[in-house]
Amino acid sequence: QVQLVESGGGLVQAGGSLRLSCAASGRTFSGGAIGWFRQAPGKEREFVAAITWSGVITYYADSVKGRFTISRDRTKNTMYLQMNSLKPEDTAIYYCADQSRVRTVVAENDYDYWGQGTQVTVSS
Repeated sequence: QVQLVESGGGLVQAGGSLRLSCAASGRTFSGGAIGWFRQAPGKEREFVAAITWSGVITYYADSVKGRFTISRDRTKNTMYLQMNSLKPEDTAIYYCADQSRVRTVVAENDYDYWGQGTQVTVSS
């Protein structure tokens, strides 16, 4: 029943910023977490960031720590990934995912629902 729709991707020059959105619907359970993953061409999907449903605790991959910020707007039922100081290596398809209860937030196999992704391209 949970549906996730990503938006906000696009083309940006290195050093620029983008804000990704993930609109969630049909989430009737409490707890758990929402995460962002990305997959670059020819590479495996990797963890980017996550936030508990309460919004109290956040997690970041070392590669994006200090540059990306994850947040959630409860009134809009939408999660955001603010990406600053973008680098060409950030180029990937970005996916949001829903973990109905907290297990391992960095493990993609522990997530229950996935969006279809939004493309982010960073030029040099």
